[in-house]
This record gives sequence, structure tokens and C-alpha cells, in this order.
Amino acid sequence: MKHHIVWATIAAVWAGALGQALAEPLNTMDEVGAALLNCWSAPPGSQGSSVTLAFSFKRDGTLMGKPRPTAISVNGDEKMRKAFVDAAVAAAQRCTPLSFSPTIASGIAGNVFTLQFASPAI
Repeated sequence: MKHHIVWATIAAVWAGALGQALAEPLNTMDEVGAALLNCWSAPPGSQGSSVTLAFSFKRDGTLMGKPRPTAISVNGDEKMRKAFVDAAVAAAQRCTPLSFSPTIASGIAGNVFTLQFASPAI
């Protein structure tokens, strides 16, 4: 029984590494934004809210520091505001590192980018 668990764990790790290796590198900043927004899920009850985050990348696709909010428009109280901003920051952190094409990687390091995370209005 122990061997089955070990092999299942090894297979899962290998499959994850293979999936990462097969991922196509991102070629444009539009693709980078789309990749980050793919990880985004707005907190329940936050309809019509948005936050814009500023962040920088290293050439290897990791973030340089923690993303910071530059514009916040959240419907609700301070608790909802914090939950919304925290969810956007967590999405950016969870989604990285990204795989950049050599062209993007060579010019991305240290530049500040912004991206709006929004919850659709009902």
C-alpha cells in the first residue's frame, strides 16, 4: 500500500512538471494580463467592484515584491474592501511564476505594470 502512495505522489509531481514544461511562453503583455486574470476569482458579494494593482516581474516570471493597489473601488464596508484587494493580490501571487518568451523576458525586468481586477456588476 505504501508503494502505491509513493508512486502516485511521484506521478503527480512529474505530471505537474511536465505540464509546466509544455506550457507555451507568453509573448505579449496582453497574454500576461490574461494569464493573471485566469487566476482571479472575485469574492462573493463584491459585484461592481475593482482594484488596480501595480507590480513588476523578474526575467524568470516571478514577481518582484508584493503587488500593491493603486486604485480601489469596492462596494461595501472595510472588510469587503480588504477581502477584495487581498483576493486580487493572492491571484497575482498564485499565478506566478509565468513563462515568458525570450523577447518579453529580456525587456520586462523591473518595469512597473498595472492590471485591473474587476467583479462584474449585476
